[in-house]
Amino acid sequence: MPTPHAPTATSAAVPTGTESTTDGDDACHTTAAPPSREPRRTDIPVLAVSGGLLTAFVLAALIAPTATGDAVNAVFTFVARWFGPLWQVLLLATFGVALWLGFSRYGKVRLGGAGARPEYGRFQWVAMIMSTLLAGGGVFFAAGEPVQHYVETPPYYEGVKSGTQQAADAALSQSFAHWGFLAWAVLGTLASIVMIRGQERGMPLRPRTLLYPLLGERIRHSRLGAAVDIVCVIAVVAGTVGPIGFLGLQVSYGLSQVFGISGGYPVQLGVIVLLTVVAVLSVASGIDRGIQFFSRANIWLAVALMAVFLVLGSLGFVLDSFLGGLGQYAKDFVPLALNRGDHAWLGSWTVFFFGWFLGYGPLMSIFVARISKGRTVRDLVVSTAIIPPLATMFWFTVFGGTGIFLEQQNPGTISGPLKAVGMDAAVISMAERLPMGAVVAVALLLLTITFVVTTTDSMSYSIAAAGTKTGEPTRAVRAFWALLMGAAAAVLILVGDGGITALQSFIVVTAVPVGFIMLPTLWTAPRVAKEMALEQGIVLREPPVTGPEPQSSAVPEPSSAVVPEPQSSAAPEPSSAVVPEPQSSAVAGPQESQG
Repeated sequence: MPTPHAPTATSAAVPTGTESTTDGDDACHTTAAPPSREPRRTDIPVLAVSGGLLTAFVLAALIAPTATGDAVNAVFTFVARWFGPLWQVLLLATFGVALWLGFSRYGKVRLGGAGARPEYGRFQWVAMIMSTLLAGGGVFFAAGEPVQHYVETPPYYEGVKSGTQQAADAALSQSFAHWGFLAWAVLGTLASIVMIRGQERGMPLRPRTLLYPLLGERIRHSRLGAAVDIVCVIAVVAGTVGPIGFLGLQVSYGLSQVFGISGGYPVQLGVIVLLTVVAVLSVASGIDRGIQFFSRANIWLAVALMAVFLVLGSLGFVLDSFLGGLGQYAKDFVPLALNRGDHAWLGSWTVFFFGWFLGYGPLMSIFVARISKGRTVRDLVVSTAIIPPLATMFWFTVFGGTGIFLEQQNPGTISGPLKAVGMDAAVISMAERLPMGAVVAVALLLLTITFVVTTTDSMSYSIAAAGTKTGEPTRAVRAFWALLMGAAAAVLILVGDGGITALQSFIVVTAVPVGFIMLPTLWTAPRVAKEMALEQGIVLREPPVTGPEPQSSAVPEPSSAVVPEPQSSAAPEPSSAVVPEPQSSAVAGPQESQG
């Protein structure tokens, strides 16, 4: 993903009016230069505090895993109960506002200025966005979650008989509710619009910029700005360490099943070390090389694997299930998003996922803003909140639907390993039961690694940017965060299930302050979109209401005001009394109508 474009003095100074076109052109033509000229300044307090807090949590989990897990779980229960409703409303509202912006007249607004043009082709752009988020659970949850909902019907669909096609539709619908439109909207739409606008105005690509429309320049160097950066960094680090840990578990289980290699901690540690080394090399090479390469590789490998599953599995069942699940999801869209029935179940599923995605929001918006300059608002909304969710839902249907199909043919085939081992066992068990199962399983493990590499390196870049005052984040800082997240995952897996469970709960806890940081984007994003529309001439500026309005209520006033003037002049009273009146009324009429 491209390096952030530091705004020029011109782009930060020109607020409105006819100069907006020049502003956009200037911003477009000077995007690459500022980072190379601008000195790199790392924000040491943000780096030290966020890194220190993460290290403290990992050490606490290592020294006292039971006490740490109990404490985090207690806070998690409280947070899920009382903040879960806010997150559900926030994600639903974000999707609604994003759709309105994208398909209103503001959808034509070009991000970065009227003259800005995209740096990446559409495929490269969407591939980088999708790979970054889908890696969080694209393979880990895609097979296991639908099967889990199939064998244990979610509370919202209580009464649906398990083992039926209706149960399969309900299982996919519930999975779509977690990984569909709402998740993607909060990660790539409103916050990214605010972030790009802030960058145009001279603000850095840091989480604090999300509050720029509310607080202005005060947020740039304030303690509140530093606190915002710190909590957002901690949230996304926790959310990224989780997938790294999941990867170690999944690859370890897969190697033990396919090749008979003992799946103990040494294997898990080896997988995490390999992933971390690759992620460090990728993020050090920059967005245009490593991150972009792995993003493209992810998409092509994912498409190939989907084709293999459709051919070797049941194409008809998967297509029927996709349509049935999508129809059920559309029917229950709002009730599923706002469901508050079973608080314990919601905390383990819906609220957990929503908190996880929300925690990613600010740092993901940095990444999306970094690679989306030159796109229109409509382009952004369609390519983040519509296309990726639909692709994700089909992805979940291919893997989850195939798992349900195999479970129907032989009950316990997939659900047995799922219950005994966990999510990491579902996709491997499914692959083993297909023709050429060993080859398919290895390809799945490879895809899992490349997906998580993409998330780790892109988030390492965003975290480093969040801790950089000016210029591009240094390679050392980018590599530091990749190494720290890999080390944290290795330690938490060493602790055992308690460490991973504590981390999952911690992810939700860290989303609490992030939710309040993302909340204002519901009204600041439309506001800045309107500002950009005015500057780019997409929306005409309404003429100001001026004083002549009161005069329009009293028609005789002009004539009474004109009479004394001719009298003060000389003899031509009759002609001067006649001529000025039409002139004064002719001038006043358009003013009144404009007013």
